[in-house]
Amino acid sequence: MTTIFNRRQALAVGAGAAGAVVFGASSRVALAKNDHAEVIQKFTGGKTPVEGRVKLDMPEIAENGNTVPMTVMVESPMTAQSHVTDVLVVADGNPRSPVVTFHFSPASGVAEANTRIRLVATQNIIAVAKMNDGSFYSTKKEVKVTIGGCGG
Repeated sequence: MTTIFNRRQALAVGAGAAGAVVFGASSRVALAKNDHAEVIQKFTGGKTPVEGRVKLDMPEIAENGNTVPMTVMVESPMTAQSHVTDVLVVADGNPRSPVVTFHFSPASGVAEANTRIRLVATQNIIAVAKMNDGSFYSTKKEVKVTIGGCGG
């Protein structure tokens, strides 16, 4: 059996589908729980990172959250005896907290990386560096976002 819709019925079905997409997507974002503390704890194996040795270079105010420049640097000699192995960056206000993880070795020469990230609203960006001896260092920086980049 073939069902034929008249114009009004087709518009009603289309509007209902569009509403389901819009309200369904927004409710998922609103219900999403930021798990930055859990992500950091998993990365560190439960160890508490020490403040210091890590620097985040980001604007204090980001006019557009879709593309926020970020540079992360870690003070380290980057020798076989003492070097950074990984740097985790999380955002405590995004629906999904992990932003990026950088991997380093002594061959990297310096523990520095830059990229552009997306932020939904004003929030803290937290960087945690893992050293080859199993120690962890961290820093955080608040970035004020005027236009959100994650659907905000």
